[in-house]
Order: sequence, then C-alpha cells, then structure tokens
Amino acid sequence: LQLVESGGGLVQPGGSLRLSCAASGSSVDQYVIGWFRQYPGEEHEGVSCIRMRDGITYYEDSAKGRFTISRDNAKNTVYLEMNSLKAEDTAVYYCIAHPGLTVQATCVMISTIRDYGSWGQGTQVTVSS
Repeated sequence: LQLVESGGGLVQPGGSLRLSCAASGSSVDQYVIGWFRQYPGEEHEGVSCIRMRDGITYYEDSAKGRFTISRDNAKNTVYLEMNSLKAEDTAVYYCIAHPGLTVQATCVMISTIRDYGSWGQGTQVTVSS
C-alpha cells in the first residue's frame, strides 16, 4: 500500500489544519490507517488510527478532544482534522497503515508498524506565532 500525505504547514497556536493521506496500490478495506508523529531526535508516537471497513477509531490522549480522524473509502483517503493546535504539536506527521492489527494496536505498536507497516513520506506541521 502506497501512502501520500498532504496538508501540513505553518499555523498559529489555536489554529487548525487538516492532513490528508491518499492510499493506492491495494484495497484499503482490510487496513487500519492512522497517523504517527515524530519530534526531532525522538521516536515516533501514535496519534490516531481508523479501521477502514467500519470506521472504528482510536486516539492517543494527546489527540483526544482536539483531533478528529475520518475516512472516505471511495477516495481511499484518510483525514486528520487538528484543532486548537499547540506548539507541542509541532512535528513531522506520518501516515501509516497495517492490515492485520486492531485499531488500537496499530496506533501503539510502533516497532511493529515500523518493521511491517506502510509509511508515507511525512508532512511537517509547525505551530508557532
């Protein structure tokens, strides 16, 4: 599965951004697709994931109440709507996918996704005034 992110950029604190992840190369219905982020010099961390066949979602605590993940199966695309952005949300955001894990496991089993999942190229999100 090939993944291409878009939608990153510079936004002021309190602002909003919507990231998009377009998938190709396989049917997405069997996949969980989600978002990881990475701060400079640190490991990746999960943000939110969604199961494509039924829309079941998972959010890490840092994303709950501020971020919303959604999907459009007809477009093979997953979105991450990010509101009330903070400086600590500044990171490179990666779209990831895996066909065989639960939605929560896909978001927390970082090493498994790193070794066996599909990854996009990443998009920079910078929250700064």
